[in-house]
Amino acid sequence: MLRRLAARAFWTFSRWKLVTQPAPDRPTVLIGAPHTSNWDFVVMLAIAWSQRIEVHWLGKKSLFTGWRGPIMRGLGGIPVDRADPKRVVAEMIDRVHSGDVFGLVVTPDGTRKGHTHWKSGFYRIAQQTGMPVTLGFVDRTTMTTGLGPTIEVTGNVAADMDRIRSFYADKSGIRPENRVEPRLREELESD
Repeated sequence: MLRRLAARAFWTFSRWKLVTQPAPDRPTVLIGAPHTSNWDFVVMLAIAWSQRIEVHWLGKKSLFTGWRGPIMRGLGGIPVDRADPKRVVAEMIDRVHSGDVFGLVVTPDGTRKGHTHWKSGFYRIAQQTGMPVTLGFVDRTTMTTGLGPTIEVTGNVAADMDRIRSFYADKSGIRPENRVEPRLREELESD
C-alpha cells in the first residue's frame, strides 16, 4: 500500500505522464530504455508500483554490500556476480516455474557513454526462460513513460531487434546524448 501511495505521489507531482499498456499477467523481461540517467530507476519504480508489478532488477554485486544491501534487495534488486552470470538465468527459470508473476527489469543499454550496442542478456534470459519481453520506456520529448507492447522473442535476433528498434526509434532518454541504438553485438558481428 505504501508503494502505491508513493507512486501516486510521484505521478501527481512529477512532470512525467504515465502512458502505459496493461502489465503482463505472467513473468516478463521488462526492458527499461532508453536508459540514459540514474533517474530512470525512480521512474521505473513508480511505473511498477502504480501497475502493481512485482519487479526484480539485476545489479552488480558491489551495490549490495554494507548498509545498501537490505535497501537494494527491498527494492527488488538481485545481486549479480559477473564471474557467474549463468546463475542468474537458472534463478529466473526457477522463479518462472514457481508460478511467481514478476517483471525482471533489464536496462540493456546502460547510462554510460561509449557503448556501441545493447547487452544481450535480456534476450538470452527471455529465450532460455520462455518469458516474453515487455518494452518499458521513457521519452523526454513528450515527457511520457510507461509500458509498451509485450513481445515473444522468436530466436531470429535480427527480426526481433527490428521490432524493438522500431518501438524505440522515436523515444529519447533523459540525457539524449547517452542514447545507444538498440542493436546487439551479435548483429554487429554478422554485418
